Amino acid sequence: MTLVELDEYFRSFLKMDDFYGDPSQNGIQVQNGNPCEKQINKVAFAVDACQETISKAAKEGAGLLFVHHGIFWSSSQTLTGNHFYRTKELLDKDMALYACHLPLDANEVVGNNFGLAKRLGLENVVPFGEWRGMTIGVAGDLPEAMNVEQIASKVLSVEEKPLHILPFGKRQIKTVAIISGGAGDDVQQAIEAGYDAFITGEIGHEQYHLAQEGKINVIAGGHYQTETVGVCLVMEKLAREKNLQTVFIDVPTGL
Repeated sequence: MTLVELDEYFRSFLKMDDFYGDPSQNGIQVQNGNPCEKQINKVAFAVDACQETISKAAKEGAGLLFVHHGIFWSSSQTLTGNHFYRTKELLDKDMALYACHLPLDANEVVGNNFGLAKRLGLENVVPFGEWRGMTIGVAGDLPEAMNVEQIASKVLSVEEKPLHILPFGKRQIKTVAIISGGAGDDVQQAIEAGYDAFITGEIGHEQYHLAQEGKINVIAGGHYQTETVGVCLVMEKLAREKNLQTVFIDVPTGL
């Protein structure tokens, strides 16, 4: 597939135009030399567009790197320092860069939050969590009551451990709200909506007291760990539907 064809494919299900308030410049961030004709046979997937993921994707022979966190955001950036070297390697290797931020958090098929909800087997799933007029998370009911440690073990893979667990709510949890990544501030929305537990990637010092006083359980599963879900689901979908070679570039931050 060409870069133009891949862009059309990703846009067909990621609904990027619905997320007008996303600070990320979603879609093609760096094109290859001939986006209408050059055939891309292998696509690499990663959470972050950093020097390490770009270099590893290039060594894998990928023609496109698809990431959750790109290198271009709403504010303009000069091509200096790390930003220059990341862009230079993409251009030198003629490898395109594609970013999908909030649309990948919220997508009902391949999104981070729906993917985490599926791991828990959540039922009666509904959109949850508003940010700048956009709803990016999910919430629902557990098929059976669990404690916070059991939930953490199901929502993360076997080799992953949560950053923090704040067991401030009910021992037996039935309802859960989820927003991946850096959504610690949204614990207040979960409290106000009456959910038993809130799952996110990271939580700050200030939210500790909000959770304690709001009597809610909080699992901070790690910004990175909660956002490998979406890129891997897109990777699986692309390989299945378009028969392209794919590879996941795993560069965990522990944060």
